Amino acid sequence: MGLLDDKVVAVTGAGQGLGFEEALEIGRQGAAVVINEYDPVTGERAIAELTSQGISAALVVGDVSAEDTAKAIVAEAISEFGRLDALVNNAGTLRDRTLIKMTAEEWDTVVRVHLRGHFLTTREAASHWKSIGQPGHLVHTTSTAGLLGNFGQANYGAAKAGIAAFSTIAAFELAKFNINSNAISPAARTQMTLGAYGDVSSAADGRFDFWNPANVAPLVAVLCSDEAAHISGKVFGVQGDSVEIYQPWTSAAFIQNGDERWDPRVLASRMDELLEAGGVAPEITNPMRRIRFSMTQRA
Repeated sequence: MGLLDDKVVAVTGAGQGLGFEEALEIGRQGAAVVINEYDPVTGERAIAELTSQGISAALVVGDVSAEDTAKAIVAEAISEFGRLDALVNNAGTLRDRTLIKMTAEEWDTVVRVHLRGHFLTTREAASHWKSIGQPGHLVHTTSTAGLLGNFGQANYGAAKAGIAAFSTIAAFELAKFNINSNAISPAARTQMTLGAYGDVSSAADGRFDFWNPANVAPLVAVLCSDEAAHISGKVFGVQGDSVEIYQPWTSAAFIQNGDERWDPRVLASRMDELLEAGGVAPEITNPMRRIRFSMTQRA
C-alpha cells in the first residue's frame, strides 16, 4: 500500500525538475496527479512519462499567476478524478540580477509567479475544501535565498521569504477547516540551479547523488499525506538524505530604558550592547554561510 492511495494531488510547475520528481513520487505512493506546466510540450512529455509508469495523470497548461489557471487546476482534479486532497505549489522562475541593475519587469515577473501564483492556487484549493467540509494538505516551496538571503536574488529571495510567511499565515487561518499548510526549502540540481550543484558523476559511479531532485520528493509525499495532518505552519529544509526544520524569526536579545521614552543619542550609544547581547555582528555578514549543506561541503 502507498502513503497516498486513492488520493488526488495537484503539483504546479511539474513538467520537469523538482515538480516532476514530486509528481512522480506522489504517483508511486498511489495518488492520481494533476500537473500544471507553463510550456505545453514539456507538460505533455511529463504526462507521457507518468502514465508510462502506471500513474493516473492529467495536465493543466498555463501560468500559475493567472486566476484562470489556478481555477483550472482545481477544476481538472475534480472533473478528471472526482476530488482533490493536496496541493503542491512548486512553480517558479528566476531573473537573477543585482538590485541596482534589476528592472521593474524582472522584479514583477518573479514576485508574480512565486507569490501571486502561490496565493491563487492556495485560495482555490482551500475554498473548495472549505465548501465541501473536506480536510486538505498544502505544500509550498520557499528557498534559503528567502530564509537566509542570497546575493543577486533580491526579487527571488523576497518572494521566497514571502512564501514562508504566507504558508505560516495560511496554517493559522485554515486550521479550523482541517487544512494544514507547510513549506519546504529544497536544494537540488535542476534547470534553475544548473551548475550550482555539480554534475551527475557521483550517480554514474554508483555513489549517492546528494543533489538529485528526486531526493526532495519523499518529504513532499509525506506532507501531502494524512500521516502529516497534525503538522502545520512549519518550514522544512530538504536535500540529499537530509531533512531539517527551520525556526521562524526569534527575538535574540533586548534592552530597555526604565519605563521612559528613549533619547535617540542614548539609544545610539547602546545599540552595540543590544547586538552583543544577541550575538549579532553589527556589519553585514554573508548569510549563506549559515546554510547547513553546500556543494563545497559535499564535494
